[in-house]
Amino acid sequence: MVAAAALSFLPLFPASPSSHAAALAASSSSLLRRCYPFVCSHANAASLPRRPPAFPSSHRLRHHRYASSIGRSRKMGNQKAQCAPPRFGSLAMALGPLHAQVDGGRGVAGLDSLGNFWRWLEEKGVKAPAVRPAAVPEGLGLVAQRDIARSEVVLEVPQRLWINPDAAAADPELGRLFSGLKPWVSVALFLITEKSRGLKSPWKPYLDILPASTDSPLFWSEEELSELQGSQLLSTIFGVQEFLRSEFLKVEEDLVLPHKYLFPSPVTMEDFVWAFGILRSRAFSRLQGENLVLIPLADLINHSPKITSEDSAWEIKGKGLFSREQVFTLRAAVPVKAGEQVCIQYDLGKSNAELALDYGFIEKTSARDSYTLTLEIASSDEFYDDKLDIAECNGLGESAYFDIYLDSTLPPMILPYLRLIALGGTDVFLLEALFRNTVWGHLELPVSRQNEELICRVVRDACKSALSAYQTTIEEDEKLRDAENLDPRLEVAVWIREGEKKVLQKIDKIFQERELELDTLEYYQERRLKDLGLVGEQGEIIFWESN
Repeated sequence: MVAAAALSFLPLFPASPSSHAAALAASSSSLLRRCYPFVCSHANAASLPRRPPAFPSSHRLRHHRYASSIGRSRKMGNQKAQCAPPRFGSLAMALGPLHAQVDGGRGVAGLDSLGNFWRWLEEKGVKAPAVRPAAVPEGLGLVAQRDIARSEVVLEVPQRLWINPDAAAADPELGRLFSGLKPWVSVALFLITEKSRGLKSPWKPYLDILPASTDSPLFWSEEELSELQGSQLLSTIFGVQEFLRSEFLKVEEDLVLPHKYLFPSPVTMEDFVWAFGILRSRAFSRLQGENLVLIPLADLINHSPKITSEDSAWEIKGKGLFSREQVFTLRAAVPVKAGEQVCIQYDLGKSNAELALDYGFIEKTSARDSYTLTLEIASSDEFYDDKLDIAECNGLGESAYFDIYLDSTLPPMILPYLRLIALGGTDVFLLEALFRNTVWGHLELPVSRQNEELICRVVRDACKSALSAYQTTIEEDEKLRDAENLDPRLEVAVWIREGEKKVLQKIDKIFQERELELDTLEYYQERRLKDLGLVGEQGEIIFWESN
């Protein structure tokens, strides 16, 4: 008999799997792994704790989502790329709104700073005849100076103004140290260093308009984070924070302290988190890794949910026939009237949790409400190698990540993967080499009543366990969400936790309905007998008469 599967949505404290069990691994880590392409790597896994450590006294941080298994292939259950964080590459641009309040909020960008920034851009050869940086409800944005047609070029920024690993490596004092670091770490340290140089920095006009923080939950207070209690997003935040702390301590020990005489001022954890937040909210979607880049002025463009096209709004091209310098060109995604903001669509595929984590806002639509299910083949499973081989032959791996959206059906690969990891007892014959080329087709349909009942039970138990961790009901969230003058961060928290709960209820309902159908489903043995002509369409046994 198949042992009861140990499935849990509790991300940082997964239950120990039994021999034939499906282990639902850290749900938060799945979101974490996918949300940060420029830090996600197998090499990061060793530094990832299984349980959240205490908040560091200097900065309220924790961690858990770049945790890829060392030496194992981990692929997305919904057929995303391995370790491929969030659909980030499909977007025209992934630039975050500044979310800096000009009237004295978290990130102050005064009119003097904005004027200096614009003059600096003109001096450096930036072309933006149709737009100007200006104060907007989001903080700062790009405002049209005249009517702009769709696909019209609105700005061009030459390569010499880009902040990327090459710019960091070219620093006359610290470049040789930066060149050996991960691309995002080198750019983060470069930002910190240039900011501390003050008037001596050639980037000062740009650095002066950057916010002191964003509305990402990475910068929320402990009280604000408490509104996310029980949510998958909160575990992800703790994971990111602890990851950053681990990365900072490593770079501090290996580089900053041994060469502290080269740095204009001490580099702190707060500085490191600030730089990460800037990179995460303002770097470009398809420009990651060695190509990670910040583009002054272009990064002021804000998001509009009304723009539903993911057509590329930008390109990199040569400056001219006889010039080797490249230019970043931004185009209008839609027609824009004079006085209106020029905006883009950050990413149609991002969930509200991902939007909140990256940029500090959500879209008020259920289409972005999601919950990431992480399923895992238990390492203690006696058939681990066979199951892993089958999973990898079908584009999955030891772990698989499934984004469940409120307004969408279940991903097609989730049921076969669930049946695979729960396979045991008399059903294990399907793991034999004889079936290796056809087993996935069998798993796409119910295998046995025992197997189907098991996956229904453990998924429903996991949903109930996850739902019990929230401190409010959906009805309470709805009432609070409809209140007037709700604090923006509280509104984000309420929407996220309400959306997660609704998705969990949806998953539970799907598998509850499946439980009620168990006696009416057709299982492998019955299908096989029909194929052999031994059972009729109504399940009756067929006898042959001999002459």
